[in-house]
Parts: sequence; C-alpha cells; structure tokens
Amino acid sequence: MAAGQPAWPGEGVAVAREASFRTASQEETIALGRVLGGLLREGDVLVLTGDLGAGKTQLTKGIAAGMGVTADVTSPTFTIEMVYHGREMDLDHFDLYRLDRAEQLEDTGLFDVLGADGVCVIEWGEQFANEIGDARVDVFVTRLDAEAAPGEEPPREVRFVAHDARGEELVDALVAATA
Repeated sequence: MAAGQPAWPGEGVAVAREASFRTASQEETIALGRVLGGLLREGDVLVLTGDLGAGKTQLTKGIAAGMGVTADVTSPTFTIEMVYHGREMDLDHFDLYRLDRAEQLEDTGLFDVLGADGVCVIEWGEQFANEIGDARVDVFVTRLDAEAAPGEEPPREVRFVAHDARGEELVDALVAATA
C-alpha cells in the first residue's frame, strides 16, 4: 500500500489502496481478469492504462469471463464502446484511444453508464481522469520486456490503484482472492 502517491504523474490525488500482480503469460493475465470480474459490482469503474500490446484487452477478456460474458471480447478502438451481457449485469467496454479532448466524451455514451447498473472498463481513459471522477480503480498494465528473452512473451505487472472506498474494497478483495 502506498498512501499519498499520485495516481498519475502530476495529479495530486492521494492513493487509498494499491496492489500489484505479476502475470507470466496471456493466459495468466486473463485468469487475473477472471478473478477480478467475479468480484465486480454494479457501478464499478476500471480505467486501464498501458502501452499498445500491454495486455489491457486480455485483462478485459478475463473480466468479461468472470462476469459470465460468453461473447468474444475485442478492443472497441473504432467503435469506442462495446456492450457485453453477463450473467447478472452488463460490461460496458470503452476504448478512448482515438479521443484527445474532454469535449469528445459527450458523444461516446460514457457519462450514461458511469455509476449505472453495470460495470464500466475504460481503456486509454487516463487523460480524462477529472471527467471520469474518483469513483474508479486505475489499472496500470506494463510489459516487462527487459525480463524476457528475445522472441519470448514478456511478463506483465498489473497494478491496481483505488480512489474511493468501493475501490479499496475491490482491491482488498482481489488481493484476498489471489492469495
């Protein structure tokens, strides 16, 4: 746990709870997401940050599976949003990669689902932290390329940073469920 650290460089938000996990393969990243998906509740918001190919969509595939989604999950880069129907609630999956101004969010449908009756996963949403609000958990997915041999898939670090009481509860539950 690292209290008092900014969630993003330059942002002065105190971090309530933080936890990191390592995954050694795409399958392990999906498995971590599956555990997380089983813990999510209506209104939960996850903002996924990482370079192209870091594993954000693989984590989302696992989240979807943990929520009971049976459809094939892909990154909605060109459609901005995909809605998947789970066992008990929907997963609203956004990819904001192509957006560069907060005003563009109005046309995405994001504000209609934040805090609503499903789960919202947002890839590339870090530049819109103020608009998304503090009722979120930031998820940083990092490829650890230096730890892999040439031609080998690198491990990932998946770091969760909570910004509110529900986020703290979720991070604690994930730590307990993976212990």
